[in-house]
Amino acid sequence: MSNLFHTLSPAKLFVKCALPNVISMAFMSLYYVIDGIFVGKYLGSNALAALGLIIPFVMMSFALADMIALGSAVQISMKLGIKKFKQARQIFSACVLIIFLLSCCIGVLEYFLAPFLIDFLNVSEEVKNLSKECMLVFAIFAPITMLSFALDNYLRICGKTTYSMMINIIIALSNIFLDYLFIVVFGWGLFSAALATCIGLSLGGILGILPFLIQDLDLKFTHFFIPLKLLKNIIYNGSSEFFNNISASLFSIFANLILLELGGTNAVAAFSIILYIDSFIVALIIAMSDAMQPALSYNYARKDFKRIKALLKITFVNAFIFSLISLAILLSFKENLVGLFAKTGDDEFIQFSAYALMIFTFNYFFAWFNILSASFLTAFNKPKLSLILSLSVNLFAPLCFLLILSLFFGLNGIWISSFAAELCMLFLAVFFLKKCFGDKI
Repeated sequence: MSNLFHTLSPAKLFVKCALPNVISMAFMSLYYVIDGIFVGKYLGSNALAALGLIIPFVMMSFALADMIALGSAVQISMKLGIKKFKQARQIFSACVLIIFLLSCCIGVLEYFLAPFLIDFLNVSEEVKNLSKECMLVFAIFAPITMLSFALDNYLRICGKTTYSMMINIIIALSNIFLDYLFIVVFGWGLFSAALATCIGLSLGGILGILPFLIQDLDLKFTHFFIPLKLLKNIIYNGSSEFFNNISASLFSIFANLILLELGGTNAVAAFSIILYIDSFIVALIIAMSDAMQPALSYNYARKDFKRIKALLKITFVNAFIFSLISLAILLSFKENLVGLFAKTGDDEFIQFSAYALMIFTFNYFFAWFNILSASFLTAFNKPKLSLILSLSVNLFAPLCFLLILSLFFGLNGIWISSFAAELCMLFLAVFFLKKCFGDKI
């Protein structure tokens, strides 16, 4: 597969790498969205708010696994690019073990600390209890779900893009089926939505590990050895994506706290709907960049800047077109989309949420460029620049605008804070890309 990174035309390489990954991510994100639809439609706004309160913490745990996976993927791709297969396999084996041990620790912490932390939230006892039972399910399954979340990166390096796509489709379909079975047929509560998600991810983890055990891939399990200096680089390089994910979750946590004060659980539920829709759109943009990362790292190691320029151009153009289409769809069908997450007849909540979505939607004019830029800086082994950009785009800038704009404009300030942050950070992203390459591309 690695030979294709410098022999296949940029357009064909984009289709081969990005298309399966986008389809795969669409199914992965779809089951997350459908979780929200089942919860909102059948369990109500309190359950939707409870899920919205704990999901940022769950995503932060997944981000830790992704940090190791993405950071090591850059090093592995670069080793493969210079034909050092033994070292690539050693890094792979060591990082899979690290991710598993890390996920076990996270599961224990979530199990014992989550109930204590949830008690501090300014919500009703019903919402607190719903949040606790949901978080405990994620904690129990953490060792396998976090590993499943990370394996996709290694499958792409080995050219198993179609297989990875099929795994994610299986995860999504099994989760949708179990959501229906548990919530609609059995009438179980919010914990069953978390259970359905964890069972689906566990199945994906089992299927994801099999090719490395039974097939002759570029990556396979061997005795692991990873120098401390290289491990630091992996963590440092992956930290940009980690903080990219964790900062978005931290922003959601702060936004939820302010929303509880300004609008109560209905405002949190509306924000949860926005995040469900936003996560689907952003995930597809990230899927494009993640799919192209191995090819970019490979060619960066070869110093083939002409090819890098071509790959960047085709990815940026496709992300921009996708963002404009998404913007048009959201503005045209905002009430219909919000209505999927609300109980029938709850017109006041639907109108409130649709208005919030309309304001939030305009951030897609600029978000695509900032997302791709941070991801590409990681691919080029520029962790410091990528980290600064990720933190600025996903935490510092939106948090500043959140606090300032909510003070002057109330709820409207919260809905528009992401747009203001993305616009400002666009200039920082352009500056970093120019600093990275200068006149080379």
